[in-house]
Amino acid sequence: MPKLSQQRLSKRLALVTGANRGIGFAIARALAREGCDVIITGRDARSLEKAGRELGKLGGSVIAQGCDVRDPNSVDYLFALVRRLRRPLDFLINNAGIGHPNRRVSELPYPMWAEVIDTNLNGMFLVTQAALAVMKRGSAIVNNLSIAAERVFPGSAAYNASKHGALGFTDTLREELRPKGIRVIALMPGATDTTIWETMWPKAPRRKMMSAETVAGVVVNALLVPENSAVEKIVIMPAGGAL
Repeated sequence: MPKLSQQRLSKRLALVTGANRGIGFAIARALAREGCDVIITGRDARSLEKAGRELGKLGGSVIAQGCDVRDPNSVDYLFALVRRLRRPLDFLINNAGIGHPNRRVSELPYPMWAEVIDTNLNGMFLVTQAALAVMKRGSAIVNNLSIAAERVFPGSAAYNASKHGALGFTDTLREELRPKGIRVIALMPGATDTTIWETMWPKAPRRKMMSAETVAGVVVNALLVPENSAVEKIVIMPAGGAL
């Protein structure tokens, strides 16, 4: 007998950005295991293809489509593909994001600042705006923000600013979509063991961090909340607290 979650998520269509690794891949895999049809995107073609093959072994429909969320033309191309499926998008997981090496504001190069803002904030806007045209009542949007959306970490000005801005965007979007019955969830995980630390803090104590699979499980549970209620913010931390 299938699990209740499989019965409720079976054949729902989910799009996960930045799903070629880390939290995005873990969420895509968790959704595929629950019976969702999944579209995954990423900028790195090789790792995206590998992720698509792994997800395909789980039995559902998987489409792996390259997309640079910073580029309006690339986002338009992605959603032309989504529209050709002729079905609504049930779940949008805005996960694509990058960090930057530890630099104080006085030392932070503008191109580094701009790339982080473009990916983490502008990219979320572009993908969300395109997705709204193919979403309906009962759909849900999950924006992966990190606890950096409410806290600040010296040396991470661009990352902090992008995540604070993304939280403001998420909170505004939720109020705009509430009358339409589309739920918006702010996902705010603490330290999670992913490759982003290779850029932000190479010597970070990753053994003390949560796994991406833990975060993914929480996301699935939030999507399973009955449609007449909503999880609006998920804050999940390692058992030992902040690093």
